[in-house]
Amino acid sequence: MAERLVFHVDVNSAFLSWEAVRRVKNGEPDLREIPSCIGGDPEKRTGIVVAKSIPAKRFGVTTGEPMAMALRKCPKLVCVPPDFKLYDKCSKAFKRICKEYTPVMESYSIDEVFLDMSGMEYIYPDPLATAHEIKDRIRDELGFTVNVGIGRNKVCAKMASDFEKPDRVHTLFPDEIPAKMWELPVRELFTCGRASADKLTRAGIRTIGELARADEIQLRRLLGDKLGSHLHRYANGIDEEPVQEIREDAKGYSAETTVEENLEDLESMNRMLLAQADIVAARMRSEGARCRCISVQFRTTQFKNKSHQRKLADSTDVTEQIYEVAKQLIAESWTGEPLRLIGLALTDIDRDDFEQMSFLVDERKERLKRLDTAIDSIRGKYGNSSIRRAGTMDAEKRIARRYQAEAENKRNRYKGE
Repeated sequence: MAERLVFHVDVNSAFLSWEAVRRVKNGEPDLREIPSCIGGDPEKRTGIVVAKSIPAKRFGVTTGEPMAMALRKCPKLVCVPPDFKLYDKCSKAFKRICKEYTPVMESYSIDEVFLDMSGMEYIYPDPLATAHEIKDRIRDELGFTVNVGIGRNKVCAKMASDFEKPDRVHTLFPDEIPAKMWELPVRELFTCGRASADKLTRAGIRTIGELARADEIQLRRLLGDKLGSHLHRYANGIDEEPVQEIREDAKGYSAETTVEENLEDLESMNRMLLAQADIVAARMRSEGARCRCISVQFRTTQFKNKSHQRKLADSTDVTEQIYEVAKQLIAESWTGEPLRLIGLALTDIDRDDFEQMSFLVDERKERLKRLDTAIDSIRGKYGNSSIRRAGTMDAEKRIARRYQAEAENKRNRYKGE
């Protein structure tokens, strides 16, 4: 049986690179060569740095930080808003090239793929040369660069692609793990989050090698059985997960919103939840799914997170039913503090064609289902903005009135000064 061989192809600074390619074609400066970033409006609370150039990184600009902070570090930073239509087009283009080299490709994200190259040695006898060919074709044909990592499994390929960038090919085979991976900080291990890295560091485990050599039983006590064993295997380069050509069905559907103005009353929260229920329920219905569990989560202005969930007796895909449960959950869990984020999640998903029936027809539920079907049909034909629920429109009007009132107050204060 042939040994497994996996490639991980990762676009370098994807969003910024894709925007840069478009601008270069139009005769504009290359964003990759100047201090620049992709991000939201710096005047808004939701504006953060999504991607940054290497020159911007030299000023200390970091991904995920507020745009206002990035501009303080680099006043001449060129800020470009996201363009997801462009990103989708570029993503499909580089994945088409990757797909030419193997029948099994897993789209891991918009800018990453895993390629199962196992058994392809008769067609591509030199894996390193093949990886360089993929990398160079993407650069020459599409104008942006990628890193390619090569390993015996997904975790090693992924770790290898994160080595020196950009436009590089790296390997991480079993005999290379001690020299190439074990000296790295534990936080750089794939899937090791910040909280886990902090716990490990406090326990004296600072490198991936120390994690690999640690006692697994102690790790399970420290991090929990599942996560402790998982990170221990990854630190030793062990990963048996296959490259999956077709991604598994979504295990849940969710939406969350960071608001520009704090939510301070249940009416505001309920309107936001209605808008979110409208989005996630429609997405769920489009995939023929129903949920058995509904949860709300929120974050206070002090960055404290809280969630509350409820299991349903019968699965549902009805927007109004989901919204009614969400309203109950927020009323039960909110204790009066202003919120900066609120979200809704649907989990415990059913995908069969069977639904629990009752001898008594629930006429209200049937009306609501017909309403959902009609709304989905209209949006499918004329676009998402073609029809909106009255509750969400009222919210938009109320927010607009609030902004107008605040603006008027500010103008009056300025006049008074």
